[in-house]
Amino acid sequence: MIGTILFILGAIIGSFLNVVIFRLKHRQSFITGRSYCPHCRKTLGFWDLIPILSFVFLRGRCRYCGQKISWQYPLVELITALAFILPYFSLSLVIEYYFLVIIFCFLIVIFVYDLRYFLILDEVVVPAIILALIFAIFVRGSQFTDFLWGGIIGGGFFLIQYLISSGKWIGGGDIRLGILMGLLLGVAGVITALFMAYLLGALIAIYLLASKKKKMKSQLPFGTFLTLATFIVALYGERIIEFYKKLIGI
Repeated sequence: MIGTILFILGAIIGSFLNVVIFRLKHRQSFITGRSYCPHCRKTLGFWDLIPILSFVFLRGRCRYCGQKISWQYPLVELITALAFILPYFSLSLVIEYYFLVIIFCFLIVIFVYDLRYFLILDEVVVPAIILALIFAIFVRGSQFTDFLWGGIIGGGFFLIQYLISSGKWIGGGDIRLGILMGLLLGVAGVITALFMAYLLGALIAIYLLASKKKKMKSQLPFGTFLTLATFIVALYGERIIEFYKKLIGI
């Protein structure tokens, strides 16, 4: 029962995150204003906005103009719903669950925005950093130093690359995302997540090059790999680290 409630709540929040992503791109307020079709700009009614189900019933097209609705909308709603469910079954502290769910919402926005527009917005990552820092100070307790060092390592890792390349390899958004990762995951967690992100990025890059969908100089939205790795490690980091330790005999 609780799983169903969390799924529905997560899907509703996911629908809101889609609005946030769209309106951030177009520099519009996502607090006020009715939702509308981006093609015909017709104001959408209640039945057009039911998470996941409206997309299915409308067969992926706007009820009014017939234009295709991006798959982003149901996928973000579904992923957010899962982001509400998975922490519930893996965490023991209620406050940690609420914190992680909120951070996951920020990560989903970062993931999609970077995937679509190759940009990590300060309007999204900076509030998440502040929230993670507050949580580390007041809830982590004796572990605060580990998470603080995690933020320094995560941000410093990308800052070094930024300085060496004069900003050609990565942008400032990656530095701030690295800080967020460290504050959220701690030292061991952020190192694991960085390794995982680079591995995922390399595998995807090899596939895209082999299929000739990208060229060597093509840009890849690395923030998407970082957020995905952060999501995985935040949920299953301890198991992953223990598995790695056993693998190398530590």
